This record gives sequence, structure tokens and C-alpha cells, in this order.
Amino acid sequence: MPYLSYLRAINRALGDEMERDPAVFVMGEDIREALTNTTIGLLARFGPQRVVETPLSEQGFTNFATGAALAGRRPVVEYQIPFLLLLVIEQIANQANKVSLMSGGQASVPVTYLLPAAGWRPAWGAQHSDQPYSTFGHLGVKTVLPATPTDAYGLLATAIRDDDPVLVFAPIAAHGVQENVVFADLAPIPLGVGRVHRAGSDVTVLAVGHLVHDALAVAEELADEISVEVFDPRTIYPFDWNGLAASLDKTGRLVVMDDANRFCGLAAEVLATAAEEMRLIAPPKRVTRPDSAVLGCVPELDLAQLPSRGQLATAIRKVFKSGS
Repeated sequence: MPYLSYLRAINRALGDEMERDPAVFVMGEDIREALTNTTIGLLARFGPQRVVETPLSEQGFTNFATGAALAGRRPVVEYQIPFLLLLVIEQIANQANKVSLMSGGQASVPVTYLLPAAGWRPAWGAQHSDQPYSTFGHLGVKTVLPATPTDAYGLLATAIRDDDPVLVFAPIAAHGVQENVVFADLAPIPLGVGRVHRAGSDVTVLAVGHLVHDALAVAEELADEISVEVFDPRTIYPFDWNGLAASLDKTGRLVVMDDANRFCGLAAEVLATAAEEMRLIAPPKRVTRPDSAVLGCVPELDLAQLPSRGQLATAIRKVFKSGS
């Protein structure tokens, strides 16, 4: 079977959806040059009318996408850096995401907002390394965070076909992941359906994005002492609460690994909901960035602020012991 890389999966999903539906087009800065490697070959394949180069004005082209969607098109908007979403949060969360409700379902805004370089990398810069997926989940915008190439393909395809706005975060740290695939088996993946990457009986680790691979590595390291189940919700909003509850029915112990700030982050919401509604036999724990983390200034300091495998292993051991 051929290998499929994470970025190639995104590229393939874009091409397949543009082939399937002539209403789909991509737009953004430098996408004809494919600087993020997600739009390679699309200009030659589909032409400039469907691979639209935009000016350096996120507010402008985000509103343009809303208008195009209302007119019957299905835009995919690429933002090269996650913090750019903070410039257009009003256009996405307060305008595009509310049109269907405000119109009584008479209008829809099927826009996909693609972040192909989400998260931190060395020398990425303090204003480039945020992970605002929790913010948009809080505001009720459909938000997905694929961990693997097949999930990146399937969730992006679903996002493009969805009649509501959807944010797709593609973490930089997952770009090197590859999978053996049968291309004919690639298919859309429903939003709000999580995935158990590794079954276990002692502790559930909920991890998102690239951290799923860290969780799997730690679970393997601890296999001789603790049976760890690794659960990936895949979708931040809507969230697969039933999938998490089913995992906790088996383990009763929970650790959440989340690459966002600790205060009001995804991990906080998961721990609160689990404590209110699910089976826990030990206090849950979370491994996150610290409060108000500022990454991208000093690489060595950045690494100290990022959630690590060592922190996760410590949290798993503490939760396991406290529930024994």
C-alpha cells in the first residue's frame, strides 16, 4: 500500500472535493505558489477561477467568502498562521456562523476555514504559535483537529460538504505523520465522532491533534505498569461526549492532553463535563500549556511551556494511584 502524508492528505481532499463539486474553490494568500504545500498542483488542474489569490486583507477576503457561500459557492479559505483567525473572529463567529439561525434555515454559509500550519515550531514567532481552537468551540463554530492523514482527509472532506462554517486546524507537529492507505478507501468522516487509537482498561488519555501521537508513545512506555486507552475526539465542536463516556465507563480515570492555554481551554471543559456527568473513580488531571503562554520568543523556553510526554506520564501515574 502507498504512504499518505498528512499534508498530502489535505491536498488530496481539496483536489477530490473540487473535482466532485464545481462549487468548491480555494482562496488565500500565496496559495497559487502553494507556500504551505496544501494547494500544490491545484492551479494547473483547476485554473485561476477556482484557485483564487487574495490581497493581504484577512477581514476582506473572509467576508468575501461569506458572500460567495451565500451565492451558492463552497469556499475553502486558507490562513497561513492561526493568529490570523483573531483578526476575523467577528466575521466567522458573529456573522457567518449565525446566518442559518438568523434566517430560519433559509440561508447557509458553507465555508471551510483551513489552518494548515497550526501550533508551534522553532523560530515560528510569538504571534504565530497560538492554538485558538478552544475559542471557536466556545463560540459554537464547528471545529476539527485531525491527528492522522486519513482523519485529515476525511474531516476536511466533510467540512467542505457541510452547510455550516467549519474550522480545520492542521497542527505543524503532525505534518510528518504518514500512513499506509488504500486511496479508494479514503472517505468523509462525520463530525462529532471520536476515535479510540489504543484500547486500555486503567486510564483514559484524551489527546487532540499531534498530541495523540505523544499519548500513544507514552501509553506504550507505560504498558507494563498501566493499561492506557487513548481517545481522540477529532472534533472539538461538536464534541463526542458519548465516546468519552464509553471510555470512562471502562477506566474511570481521565487525563487530558491539550495544546492550548490552561485557563478556559478545551481540557478545562472536558474535565468539568466528565466530573459532572461521567464515571470517575479518581480526580482527573490535565496537561496543557500554562496560563497565558507566550510561545515563539525563545525556543528553549517554548519547549518548557509545551505539554510534554514526561508531564503526561506523571499525570497518568498520579491518576492511576489515586484511584487504586
